[in-house]
Amino acid sequence: MSQAAPAYGLWTLVVLNSAVFLIFAFSFFKPNTPRDWRTFGAFAAFVVALFVEMYGFPLSIYLMSGWLQTKYPSLDLWSHSSGHLWSTLLGEQGDPHFGPLHIASYLLLGFGFYLLSSAWRVLYHAQCGGAMATSGPYSRVRHPQYLAFVLVLLGFLLQWPTLLTVAMFPILLIMYLRLAISEEAEMRRRFGARFDTYAARTPRFLPTWQQKAVAI
Repeated sequence: MSQAAPAYGLWTLVVLNSAVFLIFAFSFFKPNTPRDWRTFGAFAAFVVALFVEMYGFPLSIYLMSGWLQTKYPSLDLWSHSSGHLWSTLLGEQGDPHFGPLHIASYLLLGFGFYLLSSAWRVLYHAQCGGAMATSGPYSRVRHPQYLAFVLVLLGFLLQWPTLLTVAMFPILLIMYLRLAISEEAEMRRRFGARFDTYAARTPRFLPTWQQKAVAI
């Protein structure tokens, strides 16, 4: 199949897309401690690896080319649509950009960035006043910013899975968990029983439908 335009080697798009997502994420995460920077650095590596394979060089397609060509002999490995590996593996027909997985990825990405920005506003005002962030998204989970990052990562994985980003995903989950535990220890030192009361009624990452009406 001939391509009207090159599917890969678009390094300008790699740089532009990586910069847009990382600047946006950095503006809300604002890493301060060395652990913050390590966590953000891992997220940055995930994003760069993703866009390198999406627009630069499809390393995963290259490494899996023998198996893919055997299992899907009519597949044009170097077309951009082939990079949507979930669509290929699930046998979806038509343009993968309009498939259910791609639509779900947009929903995850959109809600993830919305949650990230909403949580940042609450956290910013709480920090300015020297108080705990307990309203808005923080009334549902203790770490909505990290939950937002996970939703964004899941959105990327649904849209364009690669061997490297799939391997990095559980590592990032562990890093977010460790960072959350570290922050909770700091909050417990600062606010004592007030934080314990808040933590007792608010899940760490996954919201529940029912909340305990406990005053802080």
